[in-house]
Amino acid sequence: MRLDKYLKVSRIIKRRTVANEACDAGRVTVNGKIARASYEVKTGDILEISMGVHPIKAEVISINEYAKKDEAGLMYKIIS
Repeated sequence: MRLDKYLKVSRIIKRRTVANEACDAGRVTVNGKIARASYEVKTGDILEISMGVHPIKAEVISINEYAKKDEAGLMYKIIS
């Protein structure tokens, strides 16, 4: 699954266009490297999103095409 779509489906970022813009601006890294919106997310990847005051660091646990609100939080684990 594309990185921008994963960020939207997992509800880390609310809109896919915002996720796409964050990737283009270099605010999203995967495993320590700046990632483009088209990056294919894999289980075990470490995502770092630096938007706003508090950066988010999360590990990808599962990849689902669709997720309900209560299932979205189970797709990743916040590291710090």
